[in-house]
Amino acid sequence: MKNKIIVGFAALLMVMSCKNDEKILTSLADYNASMETTGYHFGDKLDIPKDVLDNAESITISFGEKESTSLIVDPKYFTLGDNAVTFNIKTKGGETLYQDATINVYSKSPEQNLNYEVVAEYPHDPENFTQGFQIDGNTVYESEGQYGSSRLITYKLGENTPIKETKQPDDVFSEGSTIAGDKVYQLTWENKKGFIYDKSTLSLVSEFAYPDMMVKGWGLTYDGKNLIASDGTKNLYFLDAKDPSKMVKYISVAGNTSVYDQLNELEFYKGFIYANVWHKPIILKINPANGEVVGKFDFTKIADPFTKADSENVLNGIAFKGDNMVITGKKWSKIYEVAIK
Repeated sequence: MKNKIIVGFAALLMVMSCKNDEKILTSLADYNASMETTGYHFGDKLDIPKDVLDNAESITISFGEKESTSLIVDPKYFTLGDNAVTFNIKTKGGETLYQDATINVYSKSPEQNLNYEVVAEYPHDPENFTQGFQIDGNTVYESEGQYGSSRLITYKLGENTPIKETKQPDDVFSEGSTIAGDKVYQLTWENKKGFIYDKSTLSLVSEFAYPDMMVKGWGLTYDGKNLIASDGTKNLYFLDAKDPSKMVKYISVAGNTSVYDQLNELEFYKGFIYANVWHKPIILKINPANGEVVGKFDFTKIADPFTKADSENVLNGIAFKGDNMVITGKKWSKIYEVAIK
């Protein structure tokens, strides 16, 4: 009889412990879900619910292979944007509980709304499915996409006739491009490789494979040292210009209240990355050190006539001519030069 009482008491304790563990996990899950929209900023402390802390011997957070005992949002572990983490809770009852969560980190300062004025318009071939766009002197270097018609061309700003042209194979969908020294680099969408051309002749010099982390090829620019690529996510990848298969680092892009994904065409100018967001008439001004969006241009008035004619005719070309920004889009009939106010 005594043994039955002991066994029954042990079973009761086990049930109570399980219920308490479930309560801890539910409380933490509810808290994390409520904070996904609000998010955190660097330096904030994770305000773990009191009932979780009261029942925890210790709490650590895992970030892939890294682990921290601190509940501070530290850039050593967190990036801007959404961070996949695992909470490891050692309870006072001796159990270890695990819970996956997403912690969103936003920039502390709101993005500045940047103003502009259209100062010039130039013709643009409305057949060009623009994916990459640069201006060198008065020469435009443009990468065009779509299977069967992808190519890299040059032409004089203000004219439509290509001076030089290099076509890609029919199974290649060309994407972003950039000039680095005496070379032109060009990405492909789903082929997981890029091309390197001689800048003067547009003759193919070599190819390179993408780093494993890059899902696809979208936009491309050059900061004077590294290539910077987008793949349609929130991430920007810094690639070794001498060996673009090697990733130097990556950053995630976020503003004060949101994460920006589907980053597309890129341009680097005077210490900042400029990026458009696919299917949105905006261009972001991004701090390359941490991915913080410090400013935003709204080009709705310029883009509307083209996107209303065809929703795929989106803003997708960024270049600079002096201090003026030059923009165009997929199958746009015009190129716009704007002065930044």
